[in-house]
Amino acid sequence: MNELRGKTALVTGASAGIGRELARVLGREVGALVLVARRRERLDDLARELVAARPGLRVLVRAVDLLDRKALGAMLDDLGQAGEVIDVLVNNAGFGDYGLLENRDWEKIERMLELNVVSTTMLLARLVPPMVARGSGAILNVGSIAGILPSPAMSTYAASKAYVNHLSEGLRAELAGTGVSVTVVCPGPVPTEFQEVAGSDARPELPKAVYVDAVTCAEEAVAGLKRGQARVIPGVVPRAMAMTVDALPKALVRPFLSKMGKKARGGR
Repeated sequence: MNELRGKTALVTGASAGIGRELARVLGREVGALVLVARRRERLDDLARELVAARPGLRVLVRAVDLLDRKALGAMLDDLGQAGEVIDVLVNNAGFGDYGLLENRDWEKIERMLELNVVSTTMLLARLVPPMVARGSGAILNVGSIAGILPSPAMSTYAASKAYVNHLSEGLRAELAGTGVSVTVVCPGPVPTEFQEVAGSDARPELPKAVYVDAVTCAEEAVAGLKRGQARVIPGVVPRAMAMTVDALPKALVRPFLSKMGKKARGGR
């Protein structure tokens, strides 16, 4: 079990969606929160809300664009120089992109890969070594169900989340016995600003049963983090679907994927 009381947690992408809900759930137990995102006004609003709900909570706001490597490095340096010890890292920041690769904007894809892959890894590279040295720490990486299975019409996003999913599993194995745990949460569809940013081109139509709200996602993710669970898939229906697909041989799945690809291209 990971004890959260009195710990300091850093949450990226805390200004909206799952990240904001993760901050709210963690804020009930941790001693301090470091909220990181680009939109300072939203972070300030969230900080005031969290402190009002729990006056003893210490909240630090850091308005940083994680695509700016120098700014990200400077933020981490400043926290270290101020004596802030990050006990829990929540790697949540990221965005998606819907549509056929040939129709997508390369600059958006590049930013997505930089944020979902490189920034996520940089935070781990900076914050895992001190955790190992202390013999304690917890990491929650936000992957995706999309990273479990190749996803036509969102191939690059799914690939970026497959990286996060696999990185989490590999890092968890590397850290076995160090006192540092790694949990990856793999949400299915969650109604947030994510859909707006990802765009509507070739967005898959999914039944309502597979959707999970951001609050439920955050609650289950933090519960899994506290248990030291390897992987959390929020929601009964998404979890059953993901586990079934994950167990199927690729040869059986490829015809289904091809049908999805044709449908995304406007065929049947």
